[in-house]
Amino acid sequence: MHKAIEQFRDAIRSAGLTPPDTIEPGRIYRFNGEGKRNGNTAGWCKLFADGLGGTFGDWSTGLSETWQAARDKPMSAAERAAWRRQIEETKAAAEAERRKRQGEAARKASAIWKAATPAGGDHPYLTKKRIGPHGARVHDDRVVVPVRVDGDLVSLQFIAADGEKRFLTDGRIAGGYFSIGKPVDVLCIAEGFATGASIHEATGYAVAVAFNAGNLMAVAKAMREKFPDMRLILCADDDCGTDGNPGIAKATEAARAVAALLALPDFGTDRPDGVTDFNDMHRPMRYFT
Repeated sequence: MHKAIEQFRDAIRSAGLTPPDTIEPGRIYRFNGEGKRNGNTAGWCKLFADGLGGTFGDWSTGLSETWQAARDKPMSAAERAAWRRQIEETKAAAEAERRKRQGEAARKASAIWKAATPAGGDHPYLTKKRIGPHGARVHDDRVVVPVRVDGDLVSLQFIAADGEKRFLTDGRIAGGYFSIGKPVDVLCIAEGFATGASIHEATGYAVAVAFNAGNLMAVAKAMREKFPDMRLILCADDDCGTDGNPGIAKATEAARAVAALLALPDFGTDRPDGVTDFNDMHRPMRYFT
């Protein structure tokens, strides 16, 4: 059984998640989702009691995967039926829990958003990024950015003065976005709020903020469905210092999927350390062309 547990943990890791330290067969576990800090338990998993299979996922991204242990001989028809039944039951339970928690988070988001006050341009984070508030608000000294799906508020992102970002616990992120400006002929899609604000201020184009690279595909598809004839531009972060450069990789994948253009920040031959996105181009005046 120990071997099965470790193989299951490896499968979870291969999907970009960090599995819980302890996994006992037959129990559903919750743990940190993709890129989440401690306390935001969007990840879930269950290794079946027999150790021969399991399922796992991430509520915030919509990930849902199955895993099957290597076997010396093929499963019988009865074993296949039992395996499929366990998967269906576990996914149904996880989905019910997801809907419940995301519903609670949406109600909490609405209350916080109503209590928040319109952000002024003098908030330390906005002045550091040299951007306007663009409809963001402030709550407990943090910039608050709404996450919406089909116009409905589903979650919030909180940005502290030092740039630390957190999402509302259990709030939905997959497919959620924040709109800056009104689309006319062109709509840009970017990862972060500051990046989206800089793109809008520099070009006048409307921007859909997807919040992270993993959400670019879902937002791009939603924008293409909503605006079938719109010229879409995926504005990538250039994560050159990160293995696989997820910013460019995910933006390229999304652009191809929805027949959009792809835009990359250009920092020239003397690129400073730590710069990755269009807000980094926006802030230092020497990068304007």
